[in-house]
Amino acid sequence: MTSSTLDLGGQPVRFIDLAALLGADLSRFPWSMRIIIENVVRHAGAPGPDACAPFRDWLGPRRSDAEIAFHPTRLLMHDTTCVPALVDIAAMRDALAESGGDPAALNPVLPVDVSVDHSVAVDRYGTADALAFNMGREIERNAERYRLMKWATQALRGVTVHPPGTGIMHTMNLEQLSSVVALADRADGPWAVPDTLIGTDSHTPMVNGIGVLGWGVGGIEAESVMFGMPVMLRIPDIVGVRLTGVLRDEVLSTDLALAVTERLRQHGLSGEFVEFFGPGVSSLSAGDRAVVANMAPEFGGSTGYFPIDGRTLRYLAETGRPPSLLDRVEAVARRQGLWFDPQATPLYTDVVGIDLDGIATSLAGPWRPQDRLSPAAAPRALEQVHGRPLHPAPDSATPPDGAVALAAITSCTNTSDPRLLVAAGLLARKARQLGLRPPPWVKTSLAPGSPAAARYLERSGLLADLEALGFGIVGYGCTTCIGNSGPLAPVMDAAIRGGLAAAAVLSGNRNFPGRVHPQIEAGFLASPPLVVAYALAGDVARDILTDPLGQALDGRPVFLRELWPGGAEIDLALRGASNPEDFAAAFAAAHDNAAWNALEAPATTLFPWSGASNYVSPPPFAAQDQPRRLGCYRARALMVLGDDITTDHISPAGQIPAESDTGAYLADRGEDVRDLNVFAARRGNWEVMRRGLYTNRTVRNLLAPALAPGTTIHAPSGEVLPLWRAAQRYRDAAIPVVLLAGDRYGAGSSRDWAAKGVALLGVRAVLASSFERIHRSNLVGMGVLPLRLPEGCRPADLAITPQDWIEVDAPPEALRPRGTAQVRIRRPHGQVDAFEAAVAVETQLEVAVLQAGGIMPLIIARAATPGHGR
Repeated sequence: MTSSTLDLGGQPVRFIDLAALLGADLSRFPWSMRIIIENVVRHAGAPGPDACAPFRDWLGPRRSDAEIAFHPTRLLMHDTTCVPALVDIAAMRDALAESGGDPAALNPVLPVDVSVDHSVAVDRYGTADALAFNMGREIERNAERYRLMKWATQALRGVTVHPPGTGIMHTMNLEQLSSVVALADRADGPWAVPDTLIGTDSHTPMVNGIGVLGWGVGGIEAESVMFGMPVMLRIPDIVGVRLTGVLRDEVLSTDLALAVTERLRQHGLSGEFVEFFGPGVSSLSAGDRAVVANMAPEFGGSTGYFPIDGRTLRYLAETGRPPSLLDRVEAVARRQGLWFDPQATPLYTDVVGIDLDGIATSLAGPWRPQDRLSPAAAPRALEQVHGRPLHPAPDSATPPDGAVALAAITSCTNTSDPRLLVAAGLLARKARQLGLRPPPWVKTSLAPGSPAAARYLERSGLLADLEALGFGIVGYGCTTCIGNSGPLAPVMDAAIRGGLAAAAVLSGNRNFPGRVHPQIEAGFLASPPLVVAYALAGDVARDILTDPLGQALDGRPVFLRELWPGGAEIDLALRGASNPEDFAAAFAAAHDNAAWNALEAPATTLFPWSGASNYVSPPPFAAQDQPRRLGCYRARALMVLGDDITTDHISPAGQIPAESDTGAYLADRGEDVRDLNVFAARRGNWEVMRRGLYTNRTVRNLLAPALAPGTTIHAPSGEVLPLWRAAQRYRDAAIPVVLLAGDRYGAGSSRDWAAKGVALLGVRAVLASSFERIHRSNLVGMGVLPLRLPEGCRPADLAITPQDWIEVDAPPEALRPRGTAQVRIRRPHGQVDAFEAAVAVETQLEVAVLQAGGIMPLIIARAATPGHGR
């Protein structure tokens, strides 16, 4: 390989010399591709030019089918993906021990950081003790699975768990974990390498905002990488987004992110890498960029990369990083050709242009993050959800149609940018001075991504203003954005049960029906100050930009334009509030969590399972003898689904209903039906999770009219059964099952249980019009074959009935990446509809995984082989 040496603070450090390696071609590659080339060359173990050949071939067509092995520097997980992974690992260690192997051989080969951010719920709000109460309840509810996580820190090498209260994983990644340019100790001395990672959350690309290349993967793929397998991928298509102009003063980064999401979804992205370039990039702060990059899964990209430049260095300084790191980042990035040039125009697979001057204040909703709309259009959107006009309330004390049930400043997307929180605080201050308050039916909450937020908001005095309007800090976690919104205000709960049309307004990244709360179908994404404004208004049945929000103490109407802070006002307040020392100090203080430290955990190589546990139990799929799902077979359709079935629809994360199958199961095992916790907290228990599959109230099984969510028709008997019971009957009778779905199947969160659950149901193949990238990978990891239906072949149009047989020809020896499989639908009266489905498999490693029956059998086999680690 071609390397050079750079002096960093008096120490010679080696690096891959991309300029010497690529010559004039270096400037033709996108910046993110340069990082990939560096990674592949450094790990190739072969002369540099040979490793570069497939990339040079990419420059012509700007597409390639060549496979590459990518080795991330580190892995990032959160608690609700970590716990299922740890359950898998503990069970795989058991399998190794039972076969005579050494269970301790199953150890991570790269650093793994775990956040505890997905389980805190908004049980209490609007009170001074809300934060302490909610964190206390979090430990009470989740102590059992937290002990498993603490066991992992002792039993598994290189695993670091950051306890509750330390922040949302992506904010933590930005503020604490990312180095942009890392130092790696190798046999021949220290090397400077681009900081790269994969994360088990689809919003991992948020760190792309400061020039770190990372993307989200499913927990199943993460397990393979954890134990030494590379990330195998085709050399990516890279879509360049050319930014020009400057955002107008009243427009915030949230508005830009929603506009980018709308534009790129219209462009038709499906897993491509996205990179931002052009002169407009330089006008955006690192916070602005991170907000946009966070929305990569929403706009259909694997990444949303912003190259390294002076804004990166400024962010590192503002978050308390040492000058030596800033010097390293600039020196290496400039020498390696990774430093951004706003005038450069690298080659891209495709280019999309966006003018920042044209971005306006907006919302997204009511069902999808890509459905951007003007605030003036919100009432009509809610009417379409409920299929009727909105009616006024009889009096001011009664929630009106269009009432805001939840107003939440939540999620990593917007609370990671201090500028957005300060803007919300300034709006709250002005509203407080005029005597405005949210009506009692609005549940308000503030859940920043970082504990440092409390320090700079308090220093500026804005925390008191937010608290006065009900936006006190309720926790440092995903809360409402992930569905942990807690109970609604009693008056709102009763009104919704009586037929009221209500909505949620949140600064999150997703608003799929029922995601943020099972009683709320409509959700609108908005910037933090706009969330406060809607809370004050109390409803979305108005144009919030022009209609009054309420009345001042003197009785005059108050308009949003009076409260909205200008850019200079925000920046001035932020300068007075900021202290770079806050970030490390707040993180360290949060790490010193007495309740967490008091939790006892087993110090054993094998995890001591408890048969009485309702949180963690060894799953049947974490074993070497898994069924192979490839082959030629006749199957029944377990479900037929429409478009936009998200992982939220497949595997819920919100509160477990007492009246559900899952609730009954837990009640039978002694749980209190008044406090069953959320599905996300019980992902370590496969019996719980399989009972919750597809039970989201908006799921429609098209196999027959009026099937309740989570049910199907068992073909041999004609009975309507819960999915898991029907699947068990099919399994007992040795009848294969498949599943059909429409476009964008598996969109949303990266949750691996959406694939694990499908595998537990015995599904051998999923036939869909299109797949979202991470879910497709998770299906492969579980040994389930993803097949793309032919263009124009829609599940609803196929008119599948319970009595139809679906024949799939996918013999393991014939499986090829991007190959085809024959499918026939054999009707009861003898008609046969045949077509060729595309095999949605990208690499030879994925072929091997499917042939082995899933990734876990492969991991166990590798662990049993000496020298399996990288």
